[in-house]
Amino acid sequence: MRTPDHRKRKMFFYVSVEERVPKNHSLRPVKAMVEECLKALERFSKMYSSIGRPSIAPERLLKALLLQVHYSIRSERALIEHIDFNMLF
Repeated sequence: MRTPDHRKRKMFFYVSVEERVPKNHSLRPVKAMVEECLKALERFSKMYSSIGRPSIAPERLLKALLLQVHYSIRSERALIEHIDFNMLF
């Protein structure tokens, strides 16, 4: 029979995603390269209207599509499910 665990547990854990993802994960260098390439898209921010419903940033859309191709995810719906589920993304 196991002894009961009497350690005091915290109600919330505040751990950043950066701490949870391994330093040698294969997406880290890819992310760095993509961030460098997407810096050129900052000039497109002037084209967006300040009124109306805000749009999804093109940088996020491109990163999501890269994940879809990298992991051979079959559809955009499955991609959204993967993004919601997988902290590494």
